[in-house]
Amino acid sequence: MSYSTPHRSEHLVVAPSEDPERFDSLAVDCPFVFTVDGRRGMTLVGWDGVGYQTGLCWEQADGSWSVPELVFPRQQDVPHRRYNTAITSLLRENGLRSEGRLLQVDGHYVATFHAYPSPGYESGPGVIGFARSTDLRSWEEFGPLIRPEEGGEWEQGGLYKSWIMRAQGRYWLFYNAKTTERRWHEQTGAAVSDDLLSWQRVSAEPLLPHGGEGAVDEWFASDPCVLEDEEAGRWVMFYFGLQTGGHARDLYATSPDLLHWTKGEEVLLDVGPAGSVDEVHAHKPAVIARDGALEHYYCAVSRRSTPLVLNGVTQPELRGIAVARERP
Repeated sequence: MSYSTPHRSEHLVVAPSEDPERFDSLAVDCPFVFTVDGRRGMTLVGWDGVGYQTGLCWEQADGSWSVPELVFPRQQDVPHRRYNTAITSLLRENGLRSEGRLLQVDGHYVATFHAYPSPGYESGPGVIGFARSTDLRSWEEFGPLIRPEEGGEWEQGGLYKSWIMRAQGRYWLFYNAKTTERRWHEQTGAAVSDDLLSWQRVSAEPLLPHGGEGAVDEWFASDPCVLEDEEAGRWVMFYFGLQTGGHARDLYATSPDLLHWTKGEEVLLDVGPAGSVDEVHAHKPAVIARDGALEHYYCAVSRRSTPLVLNGVTQPELRGIAVARERP
């Protein structure tokens, strides 16, 4: 069964604001798309030269997206959130061809986020935390932090984007992490919990390791988006691979049990031609369905003809959110 979405938007659906006063001035990244009360929403991460913060936007009647609202800002008095607060997933229904409706736990929406300890672009070993909200705008942290030093050797360099879900009677947290080498590898693993408060890694080794020399995921197997393909009777993990040459592309793997994964042979989203919105990277998948047809949101990266300079920070690339669809 194919998970192909060949019909791409020619333009970014959400672009950086280029407003030096806003959290998303230099880049927007890491989309997570969902449905709540019949309305399509998206969380995303904004980059302002200091660190990540999280925004929320909504699909409009004409298919465009609203200006992102800052909903999970950095917090100076919280050490792990002093510079970064990047929500990357919310608890939602698992169906691959579902509308991605959000689920609640004790009247709250539940999200996962990651944060880096220092100012700058993904600077220092990141941690993963949990937050909850009754309205998607005001969030409070709860539960533990998942820290790299508590895990296996493959994640000692820091934790990245996570995906939370409920399956098989418990909560699962899939995430990618990096090794400590200067030129590091990123791979994907998981932890489980019965109560969202106590988490245990399912393996000391990654569940989805990086590929061998020359593979599309030679260096990175990152940013999991895990959904249930009920028709095929299996789970599918959308993720991105990075290989020598520097291009990131969205790929997939399948599993019968969430523990044992087989990589697909198809590149779902390759980089686009020169001049396209995704000429450099097409990565960080967020998959959802509309009327049963897949929509694959992702972070698209292209080159700027003239670098953007704001608040003393130079941004040579244009990084925003694009979408590819199964149907035109």
